[in-house]
Amino acid sequence: MYMIGVSFKGTVRNGVVVLPPEAKLPEGTEVEITASEVAKDDPPFLQAILKLAKPRDWPEDFALNHAHYVKGHPKNHEVGLCGHLLFPCPFE
Repeated sequence: MYMIGVSFKGTVRNGVVVLPPEAKLPEGTEVEITASEVAKDDPPFLQAILKLAKPRDWPEDFALNHAHYVKGHPKNHEVGLCGHLLFPCPFE
């Protein structure tokens, strides 16, 4: 049984995430935890930013190819020596 994309809210108690009773996950299920509250000891600026920040399901190359995704321009496929996509250098 696969439960991809299912989400539950839980609470940390004594260092353990306690999920609601309806969250019946098979033993060994890999989960991803995202805290929904800002830590009280974070600087006020960081607390404000974290409250505003939202996760995005954007493609990995969105920064490089934003014109493609927004306006339909051709994708930029330049790759650097490290294997990452690079912007064309405007100074060359």
